[in-house]
Amino acid sequence: MGIIDRIKGILLDPKREWTVIEGETETPVSLLQRYVLPLVALGGVAAFIAYGLLGVDTGILKIGGTKAGLWFGLRHLISGLLSYFIATYVIDALAPNFASEKDLGKSAQLVAYSSTPSWLATILTLSPALGFIGLIGLYGIYLFYIGLPVLKKTPEDKRVTYMIVSALVIIGVSFLAQSLISMVLNPLLGDPYAGTMDELKKLFEK
Repeated sequence: MGIIDRIKGILLDPKREWTVIEGETETPVSLLQRYVLPLVALGGVAAFIAYGLLGVDTGILKIGGTKAGLWFGLRHLISGLLSYFIATYVIDALAPNFASEKDLGKSAQLVAYSSTPSWLATILTLSPALGFIGLIGLYGIYLFYIGLPVLKKTPEDKRVTYMIVSALVIIGVSFLAQSLISMVLNPLLGDPYAGTMDELKKLFEK
């Protein structure tokens, strides 16, 4: 199935689409190549355009320039790929604790396809004025919830708990990955927030 058809299916008719996905055989790597990388890479390009070419100015924060664009674009790309892999392995390892099937391929499908709204939100958010689009990412929690009994055979009494723990894992892994990547990028491209922090200090000093 093409990537556009899969996106439409998982967003518009998730119950049916999870059933279709359940019949497919995937690995974390095959999903990376076919689905995850294109979406995460587009998000990285969108971040570069937003921060590097258009610039971000909310009245308090002023971030722009090629280096800033590269910083945000690379952070999104690398942290997105790392988060996908780490979350897949952790969620799969947790499966027996929730009476669910331990299947790495199915865990990869669950993480990748339920992350679709979040990745699309990043692609669409080219301006701070469109920041509300980020709320679309919350739809991914519902997609994950719907997909659990189909892909992981999670019983009903374990479903909500497994979903909550998995959501916390994904959020925590994403935050950690972004923090680590930021530490690597700062010496190479400079901290894009540094100039803004200096301006804020000057305001408070007046």
